[in-house]
Amino acid sequence: MDKNNNQIPATDVHEKEPTSKELIANVIPEDGGIENAPKKAPKKSSGGRIIFEFNSKTIKYIVAAAVFIILFAWGINNTEKISSVTSGISAILSPFITGSCFAFIINVLMRPMEKYFDIIFKKGNDKLRNKTRRPVCLILSTVLIIGLLFALLFMIIPEFIKALQSLAKSLPDYINQVEVWIDRLAVFAANHGITLPEMSINSAKILDTIKNFINDSKLVDKTLNFTGSLVSGVVNIIVAVAFSLYLLAQKEKLGAQIRKLMQAFLPKKNDVNRIVSLVEIVDRTFTSFIAGQLTEAVIIGALCFIGMLIFKMPYAAVISVLVGFTALIPVFGAFIGTAIGAFLILFDDPMKAVWFIVFIVVLQQLEGNLIYPKVVGKSVGLPGIWVLVAVTVGGTLGGVMGIIVSVPACAVIYSLLSYLINVRLKRKEEIETVTPKKSNK
Repeated sequence: MDKNNNQIPATDVHEKEPTSKELIANVIPEDGGIENAPKKAPKKSSGGRIIFEFNSKTIKYIVAAAVFIILFAWGINNTEKISSVTSGISAILSPFITGSCFAFIINVLMRPMEKYFDIIFKKGNDKLRNKTRRPVCLILSTVLIIGLLFALLFMIIPEFIKALQSLAKSLPDYINQVEVWIDRLAVFAANHGITLPEMSINSAKILDTIKNFINDSKLVDKTLNFTGSLVSGVVNIIVAVAFSLYLLAQKEKLGAQIRKLMQAFLPKKNDVNRIVSLVEIVDRTFTSFIAGQLTEAVIIGALCFIGMLIFKMPYAAVISVLVGFTALIPVFGAFIGTAIGAFLILFDDPMKAVWFIVFIVVLQQLEGNLIYPKVVGKSVGLPGIWVLVAVTVGGTLGGVMGIIVSVPACAVIYSLLSYLINVRLKRKEEIETVTPKKSNK
């Protein structure tokens, strides 16, 4: 075997990339799937019945349909087995899928870093630059992302601990205040002829319940199960990070190997080009989406910080960072940050916690109807109305992960479908122009 076939050619980072329209044109056929001549209608017998030719192609369809029906019937009767097998496969592949997601996120930052690396060291040794570009940019990107995550955690966790300590000290006072409010409400209702059911809060009983929960023997088992799950999760994250680093370190080589594999097994070379172009479209769309999400998170975090400073609310910096971080979840993410932020403010000043919720609701309306559709929708080439539709449908079907994936996935479908519609309409116009119209007798 020729050794040159196993070598991956070095790629030039300054090579001109194809435009999105060129990539879509590689995926969609030029004729849009419309042939020049209309297909012949199937032959009919004298009785008006359709006659199908019984050949090897027809046999393949019949066998495939029979196998599908058998497998479908077996699956309906063995749902538990399928569920257990699916869960096992999912557990095995989980760290690798997570690692692929990590690799994609790191690659978003590493790609521009490599371009700037070449610009900065343009006058240096080409061989040394090409050899050090990838490891240096990969390490810097990974350290920067992990450092930001740890910085966020170290900013937020201490404030939570302070809030919990404040809660433990102030809980009896809050319970007494609630009892006073209940008594006043009962008196007010009685003055208007309304009898409320007797409500009382026994702080001693609440403390006894907490102690019994702590002393419960099942709590130890739950703690052990949680510890086991935590250790397993940490191991999976370590494997995922290592896998992502391997992917990024040899992404060109892996890409060339996958392309070579497709060329060996797919019937047409053009099919390989279409798949590669489709993957590039998906990569470009998801990259633009992540960049747009980060921009939107910075905007919403900055607006939250400015508003909290104006209204003199506590924990402005920490809560703003938290709201911006949770805003990475499209449209609805800021509400998660709102709940946590209101929890922190509640034990400092309950009234300010209420005003904080009102402020975030207004800010969320501004974000959902103006900032998000314009910033993220524009970055992925998707109109604002379809961004909202994609987020709603994705959240219903897949929760948080469905919300995150739905927007770029919808953008890919929207781009391909728009191009296909335009190509088919143009093709139909050409056919109608060439085909002569029959004269009416």
